[in-house]
Amino acid sequence: MLIFLILIVIAVLIFALKGIIIIRQAEVAIVERLGRYHKTIPSGLHIVWPIIDSLRPVIFGQKYVVRIDLREQVLDFTPQTVITKDNVTMQIDSVIYYQITDSYKAVYEISNLVMAIDKLTITTLRNVIGDLTLDETLVSRSKINSELQKILDEATDKWGVKVNRVELKNINPPDEIQEAMTKQMKAEREKRSVILLAEGDKQSKILKAEGEKEYAIRRAEGEQQSAVLIADGQARAIKTVFEAIHQGKATEDVIAIKYLEALEKMANGNATKIFLPFEATGILSSLGSIKEIFKDEAK
Repeated sequence: MLIFLILIVIAVLIFALKGIIIIRQAEVAIVERLGRYHKTIPSGLHIVWPIIDSLRPVIFGQKYVVRIDLREQVLDFTPQTVITKDNVTMQIDSVIYYQITDSYKAVYEISNLVMAIDKLTITTLRNVIGDLTLDETLVSRSKINSELQKILDEATDKWGVKVNRVELKNINPPDEIQEAMTKQMKAEREKRSVILLAEGDKQSKILKAEGEKEYAIRRAEGEQQSAVLIADGQARAIKTVFEAIHQGKATEDVIAIKYLEALEKMANGNATKIFLPFEATGILSSLGSIKEIFKDEAK
């Protein structure tokens, strides 16, 4: 009898333990009662009726789970072969970020959620790339990402899934296309280099010419100002001498001596001929008078 009671107690404990369910944070579980949907239990401690209630196992990818993760998931695809509008075959590697927003739909609206998203992404990617040429595909990565995200988000809404982002990791054209693109890029770089060198040489010559022009202008202005200053100085000197002569009431003898000094300076020049003005004869006669005066004083 005691053994029977012990067995009953053990069975009750096992039965009770089977009814205690702990759900982790950011996870939920689907509870079915006698094979039908009963409720969705969130994170925390829950008690269900063993045998009557059970957690619905769900297949995600290649494995079954009884707890549905509500965090954002990353689905990385193997490189897929796609054909562009201009019949170029290439390999595209993509990744998708999605999140389950309605666990009921994710369980009962689709049999294998991960596989469904995988196949849908592949077919959508091929449709989008099929409307673009090779050049458009290579330069429109952001546009392709946005278009894929929009289409997939609308298609997976009935499955209780929110597609947050779609990214194309790699776009690999055929080897011959890559080689041609490499040669084209190299030619473009060489072309830009030649243009930049020509522009630099042109700017250098322009700056040099402008510098020489500025130098010539400044030099001419300096020479002009120097000539003006010299002429002004000479004019002032002549004016000063003229005023001194008149204020000092110089005689004809003094004027004659000054005239001869001026003639001496003229004779020291490079000219081979000197033309004397007519007035010079009168000055020379004055010099004769000066000579006679010096003779009389000597006696």
